[in-house]
Amino acid sequence: MKSSKVRLDKLLSSLGYCSRREVGVLIREGIITHALNLPLKSDTKVAHDEILFNGEPLDPPQGIVILMHKPAGLVCSHDDGEGKLVYDLLPERWRLRDPKISTVGRLDKETSGLLLLTDDGALLHRLTSPKHKVPKVYEATLDRPLKGDEAEIFASGTLMLNGEKTPCLPAKLTIIDQTHVTLEITEGRYHQVRRMFASVGNHVTALHRCSFGTLTLDDLKAGEYRLIEKESL
Repeated sequence: MKSSKVRLDKLLSSLGYCSRREVGVLIREGIITHALNLPLKSDTKVAHDEILFNGEPLDPPQGIVILMHKPAGLVCSHDDGEGKLVYDLLPERWRLRDPKISTVGRLDKETSGLLLLTDDGALLHRLTSPKHKVPKVYEATLDRPLKGDEAEIFASGTLMLNGEKTPCLPAKLTIIDQTHVTLEITEGRYHQVRRMFASVGNHVTALHRCSFGTLTLDDLKAGEYRLIEKESL
């Protein structure tokens, strides 16, 4: 299927390469070119795959999905007043895309691990909707040894978190040792894993998300990311 054609200046500004005003200058400087060396103007209607920027194909069009290994210490926010952001790890032009790239849910500042980002609003809504029940696995380091009844409590579907009106859905606790566990949840409540352990008298000292649905980090190191296909979600 042929991709639809849009104005060149609109295309490049939506992908964060430059403002619409800058396109004419960049054409004259030879930075923006046509793959078949056809003449270009700011208002030329083009397909995404016809345009080169500095001799390279353009970034993917709208619908980009990024799998990131979030390091601890970064914030899942667009407000740079909160500290260093996960978006700071991305190329500058990706941070200027329109629609904006946003995280699929959040990992708190001190939590590391698998984080998804996308500019696809419908996908973001689907993956964060409580109805979707995407399983997420976290590895937690605990301040104190387990008491022994945590797995049963978490699996019961009756655990009430402080300030909540409905109990947590059943969650699966797997014990690595007495202070190291994995917990699989299908919700995304605020600081849920930390609050679940707090409710049974423990404290999470380190938290890492290992997987999201069928996705894992594989060999991605902290701070690295890769593009993935929407069909894998």
